Formats: sequence, C-alpha cells, structure tokens
Amino acid sequence: MSDDLLVEAYEQAIVLNLCPGFIILLEKEIQRRSLQHDIEPSQSTLKSSSFQ
Repeated sequence: MSDDLLVEAYEQAIVLNLCPGFIILLEKEIQRRSLQHDIEPSQSTLKSSSFQ
C-alpha cells in the first residue's frame, strides 16, 4: 500500500467511525513509516501523542 493510500484509508476510517482496532492498526503503520505529518488535522481525532 502506498503512503498516500495508507493516510487516506486512516482518514476515511475515522470519518466512517470504523472499528477502533482497525484504526489502531493503521496508526501503527503510519507511525512505522513516519507519516504522522501527513495526517490532516481536521480529519484526525487523535493527538500526535497517540503515535508514540
């Protein structure tokens, strides 16, 4: 999965209120790829500390 697609999937998972376990899985992969800066603040309900 490309980085852009991962970020888009994460943002859509939040908008659609999908399973928290799925969102956490996406968060972990975002953290692993160091993509936290690519998350749209308006789309994310999470603080940057969630990625630590």
